[in-house]
Amino acid sequence: MTTPVQTSLRDIPFAAADGSETTLADFGDKVLLVVNVASKCGLTPQYEQLEQLQREYGDRGFSVVGFPCNQFMGQEPGSMDDILEYCSTTWGVSFPVVDKVKVNGGKAAPLYKALKKAEDAEGNHGPILWNFEKFVLTPEGVVHRFRPNVKPDDAAIVRVIEESLPA
Repeated sequence: MTTPVQTSLRDIPFAAADGSETTLADFGDKVLLVVNVASKCGLTPQYEQLEQLQREYGDRGFSVVGFPCNQFMGQEPGSMDDILEYCSTTWGVSFPVVDKVKVNGGKAAPLYKALKKAEDAEGNHGPILWNFEKFVLTPEGVVHRFRPNVKPDDAAIVRVIEESLPA
């Protein structure tokens, strides 16, 4: 009998903004903050903090990866070109923003199906609650989940990032 090989989260394919296939493994051993983003949400100002984290830690082996999602009250209705332009001109986003995904339901992106198994600080897992739910993935494969109301610059997120970065 063979044992099934568990696919690493970093090996699950998804579409880049240009439609080409990529994986989180393409980011190497970086600490990654994966977040479902939206341009017309009350939490959209979190883009500013996400970009601050990118600028502060990007050269130390860290990257934010934004996954636009239109599942929550249609708050990401634009085309990829619209989304990329908005992120760049409004928030100065320099981190990768990939193709739109669904994060919940039967058509959820495979990466998000896997991420939803991670527990938050209260031990809860399951559906993505809203835009800007955050997952910090360490190079060792540990996933830390933070709900939408936890701001990107929250001490708990910063601590996980800093503890996971190379010395």
